[in-house]
Amino acid sequence: MKGHVRHQFYLPLALSSRLDALAARPGVTKSAILVDAVEAWLDRKAAHALDARFALRLDRMTQALSRIERNGHILLETLALYIRYELAINPPLAENDEAGRAMAARRFNAFVLQVTRQIASGRHSIGGESLGEPQ
Repeated sequence: MKGHVRHQFYLPLALSSRLDALAARPGVTKSAILVDAVEAWLDRKAAHALDARFALRLDRMTQALSRIERNGHILLETLALYIRYELAINPPLAENDEAGRAMAARRFNAFVLQVTRQIASGRHSIGGESLGEPQ
């Protein structure tokens, strides 16, 4: 038996009887059953070791993603309420008010440009923190 090591150990009588019953089937040996059982046990222990090693980090990442998701919902709700408010207090432009439409287009373009500058610089309008810093 090249590449194998002989081991001697004791099993409780009930477990030994179950092992004998399993090994009674054709083509099955006690050694093969025990090899499979020990491999399964060791693989399960290795999986638990990996879980223990990475569980804390995965928990922290999950918490961070939850905060990001919550903040995104807050931002969307804030924006939706602001838009609803603005639409409620400002009357619509008349069909033929070209000057009003031109002014609105200029204001919108200025708004988009300001948002672009803020994002590119990493600044916040509220809180004064950089976009790259954790909150």
